[in-house]
Amino acid sequence: MSTPYASAAPYYARYRPPYPAELYALLVDRFALDGSQTVLDLGAGPGTMSLPLAPLAEHVYAVDPEPAMLAEGCGLAEGLGHRNISWLRGDAAGIGRLCLPRIDLCVIGGAFHRMDRTRVPADLDAVLAPRGGIAVVTSVAAPWPAVVDEVRERFLGPGHGTAGGPADIEEVRDTEDQLAKSVFSRVGTTTWERSVRCTVDQVIGLQFSRACSSPALFGDRKDAFESELRQALRDHCPDGTCTRTVTVAATVATRPRR
Repeated sequence: MSTPYASAAPYYARYRPPYPAELYALLVDRFALDGSQTVLDLGAGPGTMSLPLAPLAEHVYAVDPEPAMLAEGCGLAEGLGHRNISWLRGDAAGIGRLCLPRIDLCVIGGAFHRMDRTRVPADLDAVLAPRGGIAVVTSVAAPWPAVVDEVRERFLGPGHGTAGGPADIEEVRDTEDQLAKSVFSRVGTTTWERSVRCTVDQVIGLQFSRACSSPALFGDRKDAFESELRQALRDHCPDGTCTRTVTVAATVATRPRR
């Protein structure tokens, strides 16, 4: 059975911005990635992290419950010539059923808050190498102009304006707290802040990339929503672009040193 992300998958693959290069430099440094490691990307989506990690690892296991996301990622990997990614349908509740080899690093991008945050570290303890660890990546973004929420709510009703929106700093703190209580209790967070400029098309595409405003929810009103939002954004942003601040936080958790 498909998830709410089924119709969002192509928009997710096209419009979600990549994580900064500094994130991968951090992972290379912390986990000595030299092309010989095995990486698990849990809640991989269309490979937002799997694809950049492929050249840094021997093999990447990209796991997601949504077949449409996996299909998008597989197509992108083929285009890039990455043949060392296995695209597996599954979720965080079934780590033990995936029959994975020993994993050196598990990355979770923008999905940890939807998982059982007590169970997942415990399950990963059985598959992560002694010096392995978890990297939870969270994007904290300033809100879009209010007109975006206003138009969405007119089409989808109250509660869809902010539902499923970007994480806030409390989510990062909660991630730290949850991991500190686990076997991976050596926890630290690194952040990078940047200003992101998006065109009107990109802002609209990002709305369709979200489960709470995926194309399927609009049905035959999708084109009308897009047209109305496009006009509202042009009225609000005469130069055709919207700029907001995005902070990417990488919370790395490993077992305590012995």
